[in-house]
Amino acid sequence: MTRIYVKTLTAMLLLLLILAACNKNKIKPSLPAAERMKAAEKMFKDEDYLDAKTEFRIIILNFPGNTVSAKAQYMYAECHFKLKEYIIAAAEYEKLVRVFPNSEYVDDGQFKIALCYYKLSPKYSLDQEYTLKAIEEFQKFLEDYPTSELKSETNKYMRKCREKLAKKYYVTAESYKKLTYYDAAIIYFDYVLDNYYDTEFSQQALMGKADCYFRMGNNEEAVKYYKIFLDKYPKASRANKVKAELDKILKEG
Repeated sequence: MTRIYVKTLTAMLLLLLILAACNKNKIKPSLPAAERMKAAEKMFKDEDYLDAKTEFRIIILNFPGNTVSAKAQYMYAECHFKLKEYIIAAAEYEKLVRVFPNSEYVDDGQFKIALCYYKLSPKYSLDQEYTLKAIEEFQKFLEDYPTSELKSETNKYMRKCREKLAKKYYVTAESYKKLTYYDAAIIYFDYVLDNYYDTEFSQQALMGKADCYFRMGNNEEAVKYYKIFLDKYPKASRANKVKAELDKILKEG
C-alpha cells in the first residue's frame, strides 16, 4: 500500500513539474500591451525566440495603433532573424518600414532588410540573385541614411558582395581561357574590369585579358594590356614575369 502511495505521489509531482514547465512562459491573455511587451522582451533577452515571436505577433494583432506597435513589429522581425528565417524576417522588416515610416526603428529595419539578403547569398558559383538584392538594399540604406553610424558596416558588406560577384565572372573567364575560348574569356574579363574595378579581381582580370591576346597571337593588343598592367600595378607579384614576357614580345616583334 505504501509503495503504491509513493508511486502515486511521485507521478503527481512529475505531472506538476511538467505543467509548471509548460506554463513557464505563458502570459495572461488579459495583460495590457505594455506589460505583455515587457514579458515578450524578456523572452527575447533569454533567447526564447519562438515564444517571444508568438507574443510579439499577438501584440501586433491585438493592439494595432498602440504606442508599442512599431517596436512589436520590429522585435517580431528580429525573432525571425535570430531564428535564421531570413526571407520571413526581410518581409517583416519591410512591413515595419512601410507601416511605420516615422518609427525610430525604421533605419535599423532598412539595414536589416539588406542584411537578410546578404545572409541568404550563396557561394559565388551559384545563382547570385540574393547577392544582387543585398547590394540594392544596402545602396538604398546609404541613400536614405547617409550619415548613419551603420555606414561603415554597410560599405563592408557591399564590398564583400561585389567581391563575390567579381569572383563569379572572373572564374568564368578563366574557365573559357583554359578551354582556349579566348574571345569569350575576354568578354568576361572585360565585364570584371568594367563593373568590378574596385575588387581584387580587377588586377587578375587585366592580366588574364593580356594573356588571352598573347595566346591568340595578337601581340599588339597583348603589349598594350601588359603595359597597362605594369602602369597600374608596378608592385604586383607578377610584375617581373610580365616585364620579361613584354621584353620577349618586343624583341621578337
